[in-house]
Amino acid sequence: MHNSTATVGHAAADDRRLRRDIGIVGLLFTAIGSIIGSGWLFGALSAAQIAGPASILAWAIGGVMIILIGLCYAELGTMFPVSGGVVRYPHFAFGSFASYTLGWIAWLAVASTTSIEVLAALQYSTNYLPWLQRLEQGVPVLTGAGFVVAVGLLALFSLINAIGIRWFARLNNALVWWKLFIIVLVIVMFMITAFHGANFTHAEVGGFMPFGWTGVFSSIATGGIVFSFLGFRQGVELAGETRSPQRNVPIAIIGSILITGVIYVALQVAFIGALPPNALANGWADIGTSFSGGLSDIAATYGPLAVLAGVMGLTWLAVLLYIDAFVSPADTGLIFATVTTRISYAMGRNGNAPRSLAKVNERGVPWVSLIITFLAGVVFLLPFPGWQKLVGFVTSATLLSFGSGPLALLALRKQLPRQARPFRLPAAHLMAYMAFLSSNLIVYWSGWTTIWKLMIAVMIGYLVLAIHEARYRATTPRLEWRSGSWVIVWLAGLSAISWLGAYPDPAQGAGNLGVLSFGWSSVALALFSGLIMWLAIAVRLPREQVEEHLQQPDSDQGSPELAMYS
Repeated sequence: MHNSTATVGHAAADDRRLRRDIGIVGLLFTAIGSIIGSGWLFGALSAAQIAGPASILAWAIGGVMIILIGLCYAELGTMFPVSGGVVRYPHFAFGSFASYTLGWIAWLAVASTTSIEVLAALQYSTNYLPWLQRLEQGVPVLTGAGFVVAVGLLALFSLINAIGIRWFARLNNALVWWKLFIIVLVIVMFMITAFHGANFTHAEVGGFMPFGWTGVFSSIATGGIVFSFLGFRQGVELAGETRSPQRNVPIAIIGSILITGVIYVALQVAFIGALPPNALANGWADIGTSFSGGLSDIAATYGPLAVLAGVMGLTWLAVLLYIDAFVSPADTGLIFATVTTRISYAMGRNGNAPRSLAKVNERGVPWVSLIITFLAGVVFLLPFPGWQKLVGFVTSATLLSFGSGPLALLALRKQLPRQARPFRLPAAHLMAYMAFLSSNLIVYWSGWTTIWKLMIAVMIGYLVLAIHEARYRATTPRLEWRSGSWVIVWLAGLSAISWLGAYPDPAQGAGNLGVLSFGWSSVALALFSGLIMWLAIAVRLPREQVEEHLQQPDSDQGSPELAMYS
């Protein structure tokens, strides 16, 4: 019989060829820097348009939901501090098929996020460099020169990552201090320059909650709120590259969400209070159409916070915001370029993707994954139709990949009960259920139009898996279908509830049936989440197979150039 506690050392050393050069501040700032990207520049306006003043509650509720998910990963990340943990943990608990499905979804989300942030940076820069983008049917798209600049930024991100994680952390720390300074400055200046308390209770436009709780919940998924919080994952993905992960990982995950949550709530309060009273003339959904050319008309191109600062006479602050509108998305793009390589690295380590993805150079960088990340980023820069809706796709895909964490936590509690857990989640069953339910609710709130596209992407992933297995059958590990079968039931059931549901309104041409009301859909999701949790734990891998996964040798351990790092 294997001693389950003996696996700790090997599990902790699983990624020993990666350099552990990130300290506690570096890991915390990587998560904060990833959270404060392009989302904060648009989120205050978008959330207010969907939920009105109650968007303040939406930021708080969204932060709590993300913290629940983050707490599950805090336990997993300290048990097994490995890079690409979002992919590795379901592999340990449920096997290759489950980890491949979730890894594919996670990789699509993070790979496209890098390009989204680059596009956001260039979109703001078009204000003073008009040759970067042009409008086609009202949608900004890259010009030929803009495409070259965007590819150059992706290449720069790759170069910084190739130098090594230590230099990445140093550069990111400096950029995060800048971003924190700017966002706090905006909050303070908005509050002391003009604050209209009546905006929060204006009866003529619906009072504090003009769109009810439906508006609050909708803004969490589609108003940029959850999208703005997703960067907490960096505390998980880079766990294998930080010193003292047992201390650093929980601090990075929980600390980043709490710090940015307080900032975002304060920013929403400041934004609503700073709006001129005539900005509400046409209601919250059309904020600003009656002043200064219409805030909502030009926000898509120039950024609502900068425009509002200009309207308030804070021209110098508007200039700083235009500068930050390049720095914040570019820094987040740099971070996600780093994380994308760790996701593909983890899939290579799991063996259900080409093993070459796990090759690491002398600087501890997964160099093959880095090249693939760059090429994927270039593809995502192409002007696909409906590109503006990709943010909703990224949010839904990311939360779907996060959903396996709570289930893996409970499964590993049964599979490895004696495993050392430096951070042990209290009330684990309740907390894990709430985290899993939160993930499912947010995906549901993203709407049927997003969910069916996401499921098509999953089907494409399965086609890629079939091709890979057919070509590398001799070296591909068994898929462990039974232990991963719950994933199919989960995705199919989530899609069915969304299709039958009334969100978004079928009358708007969303394609869903509207059989289940918003309330009954929530009840169905609550029951369905419990069912999937039970099923996943019931079909989990036996303890012996979990230990086998933990003890798998490095995929390229025998390479002569890596022997000195093994």
